[in-house]
Amino acid sequence: MTEPLLRTEGLTKHFRIGNALSRRTLHAVDDVSLTIGEREIVALAGESGSGKSTIARLLARVYRPTSGEVFFEGKKLSSIRSRPDRLRYSGLAPMVFQDPFASINPVFRVSHGIMRGLKLHRKDLTSKEMYQEACRVFDIVGLTPAADVLERYPHELSGGQRQRVGFAQALAMRPKLILADEPVSMLDVSIRIGLLNLMAALRDSENVSILFITHDLASARYIADRLIVMYAGQIAETGPIEEVLAAPRHPYTQLLLSAAPDPRAPLSVNAETDRGEPPKVIDPVPGCRFRWRCPVAVEACHSLTPQLKPIADGHEAACHVAQSGAEVKAF
Repeated sequence: MTEPLLRTEGLTKHFRIGNALSRRTLHAVDDVSLTIGEREIVALAGESGSGKSTIARLLARVYRPTSGEVFFEGKKLSSIRSRPDRLRYSGLAPMVFQDPFASINPVFRVSHGIMRGLKLHRKDLTSKEMYQEACRVFDIVGLTPAADVLERYPHELSGGQRQRVGFAQALAMRPKLILADEPVSMLDVSIRIGLLNLMAALRDSENVSILFITHDLASARYIADRLIVMYAGQIAETGPIEEVLAAPRHPYTQLLLSAAPDPRAPLSVNAETDRGEPPKVIDPVPGCRFRWRCPVAVEACHSLTPQLKPIADGHEAACHVAQSGAEVKAF
């Protein structure tokens, strides 16, 4: 097997909270090992607070990991020291944010952000070539006529257009991996499909990989090749997306699927719903972090932290019950 484009080993990020008299540790990400292959779309799913965005910021080097390592094209990110190397990596793995205004300055015209990025990352281009490149990527993401859109101010664009500007800015860097942090969650449902189709098209036409962070399993299923389900800073389940969603083995994945409304399902007042407390990620004790909400928890779940292990070919789950071979029907 070839080396994946990106690989993490034991990636961990803790935040110290409280004051000098009451020091506590928030475990945002704990011992996460994942891979992203070339020209692959990987969906990272989970509810708010599961650690999805923290992972994106660790991969983008916004945060430094507490422990663990990230490898990009086989090289450790921790070995990056010089400014040219940092700029090179940020161009190869740019972020697209949930809020378009996080990467677009509302004071300047749309052209300001993309031209500034090109001046930092594409110094080999002349001013004329930079403008031509800006027009090219705007055309690719569907912002036409490009020359007209570049001269507008961000408030003159719709939410979907502003998000496309974010993808254009990332694409201008000639990336190999785009870190898309919930890029469609703030858009109307009718607009989302266009952005999802755009991400799929970029993978095929620009040979770029995408880490698609989302809480919407339907959107993930639409474009992703693999699914990684996060819960309380840990990976709960991972595998080919169709296999995981067709036969989820972790109770939390089943909970996420049960939360999606199905208009074809019969109305039932006896259907079991989620119960228990939110995830405990401040100074967590050993054991499965989902055990307070899990209807099939066994004794081992309260004392032993389950490790991610194979359930089927390419399908892994961190669940004592699933690893025992028992059929898990939690929700």
